[in-house]
Amino acid sequence: MSEDNSASSGVDPKLLEILVCPLTKGPLRYDREAEELISEQARLAYPIREGIPIMLVDEARSLDD
Repeated sequence: MSEDNSASSGVDPKLLEILVCPLTKGPLRYDREAEELISEQARLAYPIREGIPIMLVDEARSLDD
């Protein structure tokens, strides 16, 4: 179940499979262009910096902006 397109982004595809939103514990959607993990439930976008997801609510961008 390896995804070459995710691997080329520098984010481990296995990591993306297990990460959940720290606020809602819900699923996340990977946005490759923005380099963010999106929580539709929380309406937050968590940044990915140098291939590392920053899973802190304080660092997330509100999708309502």
